[in-house]
Amino acid sequence: MLDGLFTSKMRIQILMRLFLNADSRSYLRELTHDFGASPGHVRSELMQLSAAGLLVSEKEGRQVQYRADRSHPLFPELQSMVRKALGMDRILESVVERLGNLKVAYLTGDYAEGRDTGVIDLVLVGDIDRRNLSDLTVKTERYIDRRIRTLILSDKEFECMADTDALNPRLELWRAGSHS
Repeated sequence: MLDGLFTSKMRIQILMRLFLNADSRSYLRELTHDFGASPGHVRSELMQLSAAGLLVSEKEGRQVQYRADRSHPLFPELQSMVRKALGMDRILESVVERLGNLKVAYLTGDYAEGRDTGVIDLVLVGDIDRRNLSDLTVKTERYIDRRIRTLILSDKEFECMADTDALNPRLELWRAGSHS
C-alpha cells in the first residue's frame, strides 16, 4: 500500500517505524543498525521527511532523536495507512468481533516500538474465548503474513503487571466503548 505512494523503501521503513507508535523516537545509528543500511542513506531520508514536516528532530546530548510530527495535517491518515499496511486493522476486526468480553487490547514488544519484526505481541484484557482466539490467530496470521502471540489477562492480572517491563512498551489499540 505504501509502496505506491513512496518510491523509497527506506522512507517506508522509517514511516512505519515512527508512525505505528507516534510516541516512539529513534536516532540515526539505531535506524542504520535496525535497517541494515548506510548512515548516509538513512540520514538523507530523515532529512527529506523532516523537510516535508512529517518528522520532528530533537537534539539530546550528542544524538538527534526523530519522531513523527503529530501536528502535521496528514498525521492521522499516515498513521492509519501504516497500521493497515501492517495488518493491525484486520487483527482488531477479527479479535474484537468474536472473542467474548474483551475490555482492552494492547500492542506490546517490537511493534509497540514501531519495529516490524514479523512477530506481533498482543495483550488482551477481559474474559476471552481461548478456543476462538486460537482459530482467529491462525487465520489472521495467514492473511497478514506475520506471527501473532497473545497474552490473555484478567483485570486483576493486568493491574498487577501494568507497570512491569513485561508489558512495556505498550500501545493501546482498542478499548471497549471508545471505538466503534
